[in-house]
Amino acid sequence: MRTVDGRVAGRRGQATRQKLLDCLSEMLSSSPYRDVKVIDVARRAGTSPATFYQYFPDVEGAVLELAEEMASESGGLTALVEGRSWAGRAGWQTAQELVDGFLEFWRQHDAILRVVDLGAAEGDKRFYKIRMKVLNSVNTSLAASVAELQSKGRIDKDVNPGAIAGSLVAMLAAAASHQKGFSSWGVKQAELKPNLALLVHLGVTGRKPTK
Repeated sequence: MRTVDGRVAGRRGQATRQKLLDCLSEMLSSSPYRDVKVIDVARRAGTSPATFYQYFPDVEGAVLELAEEMASESGGLTALVEGRSWAGRAGWQTAQELVDGFLEFWRQHDAILRVVDLGAAEGDKRFYKIRMKVLNSVNTSLAASVAELQSKGRIDKDVNPGAIAGSLVAMLAAAASHQKGFSSWGVKQAELKPNLALLVHLGVTGRKPTK
């Protein structure tokens, strides 16, 4: 790991850098992204703005670092779909575990995902690429699952695997980012998961799940 001016950071420098990122992450959980200032992050980390600038060009640069770290962890979502069965009870289990894993990932990274969504919506290509990396961790494997079922004649030949997968992933992302809002509609978390899983199963297989 290198500093902004290209020097290799030692163990102590790496620890300082990580502490700055951890403090920034905590602040994003309670403050609007654009209200976070370098001096506030540095103060929270017990260091100075000058030290912050040794590792990051600005707050946005540090936020992008957090976003990249988060996106690298999204690879774990792929395992929830890749190579999994969609037949019988196993298919219902796959749908449930995908929903559960997706919602949990969003809960863990809620603060940084909100910033990524904002940046992507404003047309920032850096944030857009990160958002697509996260969504593609599920989308690509899900489209492959639909295509496999189609090749076996288990779903209609006119179905577009990419369109189905993309629609389901977009639905999951929207629902995941709105988890707290469901309570205002009288929907409990325990009720949300099985209903989302039902929609995913129907979307992938075209059939009601075997429970």
